[in-house]
Amino acid sequence: MELQYRKATPDEAQRVCYIVQHTKAVIYPDYYTQAVVDFFGSLHSIDNIQIDIEKNRIDVLVKDGEIIGTGSRTENHITRVYVLPEYQGQGFGSMIINNLEKEIFAGYDFCELDASLPGCIFYENRGYKTVKHVKFDIGGGKFMIYEIMRKTAEEFPKEGKT
Repeated sequence: MELQYRKATPDEAQRVCYIVQHTKAVIYPDYYTQAVVDFFGSLHSIDNIQIDIEKNRIDVLVKDGEIIGTGSRTENHITRVYVLPEYQGQGFGSMIINNLEKEIFAGYDFCELDASLPGCIFYENRGYKTVKHVKFDIGGGKFMIYEIMRKTAEEFPKEGKT
């Protein structure tokens, strides 16, 4: 098995968009209404993904030549971490987060993220703590619930430490 973690290139925007949209469509309906699932989809449109790739914000995880996961960051804020459903539970999400955290903690004292309901336990198990519960009005009497979570540099394992 060959793994590579690197910055996404402009010609990979469609694949990144597919990973996000497909994973969201498979996982999120167990946690959110269709209106919220659709709203999430609009946040991660191909246009927004292309902009973030141009700004060098999106990374990809490549397994045996195929992009299977993605993660993004803006300064010390992690966003858009998705692994295709068939690859979940195998440590690939942790690989993405490890790399994002390493970049962030090289220059910041903490990192923050907005965790969807299906992601909260994953992040909590990685040392993140909820700092705020959010109920966001998406219109039409529908709401999106998520957590703002934070991890400090002190909680990040340093090289050589166990």
